[in-house]
Amino acid sequence: MQTLVCGKTKQVKIDTEGVFTIIGEKINPTGRKKLAAALLEGNLDYVKELATNQINAGADLLDVNVGVPGADEEALLPQVVKMLAEAFDVPFCLDSPNPKALAQALAIAPGKPLVNSVNGKQESLQAILPLVRERGASVIALTMDEQGIPKDAEGRVKIAGRILEAAAKYGIPPEDVIIDPLVLTVGAESQAGAVTLQTIQRVRQEFNVNINVGASNVSFGLPERDTVNAAFLALTIGAGATCAITDPIKFTRVLRAVDLLLGKDAYAARYVKYCRAHPLEEK
Repeated sequence: MQTLVCGKTKQVKIDTEGVFTIIGEKINPTGRKKLAAALLEGNLDYVKELATNQINAGADLLDVNVGVPGADEEALLPQVVKMLAEAFDVPFCLDSPNPKALAQALAIAPGKPLVNSVNGKQESLQAILPLVRERGASVIALTMDEQGIPKDAEGRVKIAGRILEAAAKYGIPPEDVIIDPLVLTVGAESQAGAVTLQTIQRVRQEFNVNINVGASNVSFGLPERDTVNAAFLALTIGAGATCAITDPIKFTRVLRAVDLLLGKDAYAARYVKYCRAHPLEEK
């Protein structure tokens, strides 16, 4: 199954049978004090720098989140999207829990954007899905509802099914719904990673839709977080994930290698090209 997203002219296919898609995570002020300060100051040059670095490193899409306490997100999100759209031709993943901010950003985002996100709560379904349908966008669906995040794969798969059913009622086809099985921190819950991997496998088997992961949460509080994140990304791809909101600067090389090992890179062409363009620094 293919989910097509577009910028001004660039098209990206998130494909259950294709190579892995990278959504750059860095335009998100959560845990990033410098970005939070820049957004509050209206310093969009720093946002542009983050976008440039991620695209150069291999990001296929850019996640755009401007949720800073004290900022007017309904004005700031479309302002940032407009600036990025003028400077770059990549699809955007519009990341906000605020339906009004999303509506403003969707109105000016070029092409076919991705919305991040909807979840199984009725309030979320009723607020977000009409926006997605009206704009003809795609959407990431989080496997959580009014009771929170289920601790087992069965509960998460049921929520995924309910979201897909709700989307269909709004006229949104399954190819435009990307399921995110969610992952909790393995440092606090040792089975958290395993449950997410089980959920990915079940979602692929039962619905055959595209699946997104946000890898960074899995390693919170642990030493050598990049090692844990890279290992988790590889395992999720093996289980059936097709895209991730992650750090392209750190992990594109690993993700290219995974595509290669899964037989999705003829004669290692993509991997070799990436390595030549991004040589490792000598230690």
